[in-house]
Amino acid sequence: MTSSLTHYEDLEAENERNGAQKVLENTKESLSPTETNGILLRLAVYPLRWVILAMFVLYSTCNAFQWTQLVIITNILEKYYQVSTLAVSWTSIIYMVTYIPLIFPASWFLQKKGLRWSVILGSLGTCLGSWIKVFATGRDQFVILFTGHSIVAISQIFILGIPAQLAATWFPSNQVSSACAIGVFGNQLGVALGFVLPVLLVKNRAAEEEVVLIGGDLFRMFLGVAVVTSVLLAAILLFFKDAPPTPPSRAQEILWHQREGVRDGACLQVEQDDYKGSIKRLMTNGNYVLLLITYGLNVGVFYAISTLLNSVILIHFKGAEEDAGKIGLVIVIFGMMGSMVCGVILDKTHAYKTTTLLVYLFSCLGMVAYTFTFRFGHIEIVYITASLLGFFMTGYLPLGFEFAAEITFPESEGTSSGLLNASAQVFGIICTLSAERFLEITGKEDRIANGLLAGVLLVGTGLTALIKPDYRRQKASQAEHKI
Repeated sequence: MTSSLTHYEDLEAENERNGAQKVLENTKESLSPTETNGILLRLAVYPLRWVILAMFVLYSTCNAFQWTQLVIITNILEKYYQVSTLAVSWTSIIYMVTYIPLIFPASWFLQKKGLRWSVILGSLGTCLGSWIKVFATGRDQFVILFTGHSIVAISQIFILGIPAQLAATWFPSNQVSSACAIGVFGNQLGVALGFVLPVLLVKNRAAEEEVVLIGGDLFRMFLGVAVVTSVLLAAILLFFKDAPPTPPSRAQEILWHQREGVRDGACLQVEQDDYKGSIKRLMTNGNYVLLLITYGLNVGVFYAISTLLNSVILIHFKGAEEDAGKIGLVIVIFGMMGSMVCGVILDKTHAYKTTTLLVYLFSCLGMVAYTFTFRFGHIEIVYITASLLGFFMTGYLPLGFEFAAEITFPESEGTSSGLLNASAQVFGIICTLSAERFLEITGKEDRIANGLLAGVLLVGTGLTALIKPDYRRQKASQAEHKI
């Protein structure tokens, strides 16, 4: 107790020297009595956290929009650029391929340089790639289009691993799961818009003499995205901050102590700068390895469904490009609702294992329903099953991040979530290429391809049941009530 009081006195003196005390008095929000009792008064949260989160959500939206922006109009791009279906599919697959090798240096950079510089680099790359695409609307310029698109895809490495770390860095323990869900919301919103806007902005031209008009539609769409990403880049450069002046939770306070080299009996002594050591500890954590596999299987199936959505819908419903986009929108919109519901449940119950397992199981059941409803011949039924699938499958995304943060504390949230996303990209490539291959060799018999994906989710459900609920971060946060 005396050691803790001494440290808080030292921390207060340091804050006063750095001017943080003035910021605290002007911007601190009131915490609950249990959190402000005695020495824990130094744990504070700031209204600025919502601005930081909002900027990240918008930036993530712009990047994710471009992932589905082209594959949802696959048949139109095939005609205009005179390329194969596989070539267009690669505009989605490239997001997965580039992420796998680059997430390791990106996670190291995030751990070393922090949130601000990581977000700036990602926003800069998204903006640059978007502008290159503006100048790639000639019928012989698919390579230029793919180059710009690839730069945007590479920039994704500074997005997918951010929500968990941003939430933990800026938000108190009773808001961290909801904040993470909101952070993931940006990616989901971008995917949703990527499903619906391109089919409205880029019209399919039946007559050969009108095909050239597709180029004008593409130019207007690409220009709009480039302008928005430029505005966001300027806002991030001016206003995005790395961290608050003081920690928002007990768990973050422990990590602050470690960075300062302060020994605290309530935490494990982890060398925070040892990135290789962090990777080794994560990969020898049996619970995390199981989660790494199951997260990859679930999200990999989602990537495959999204990439092949246009092709599968058109097999059963001719001329239904707009419906394909709307069904994609329904999947993601209901997924965003699922994310928010799951985030609130986790903040209230902290039942990470139970919630994750139930959501995984219902994702599997939703995939089975989605697989067999195409044969009914009524696209309205597909909308219904797609909404159920989206609610649970896309709603699973923030659950994985938060579950990982719990069972791997005090490792960096950016590193643990980054590896989860790398796993998702690996399985996404495997699931997408396998499903596309089955569609090809079976004469577009989608039940086999979708059945394969449902089987993958069944395996993931079984493996999720094996994960033990070792809630390390929760134990650290609870320590603030025991001092």
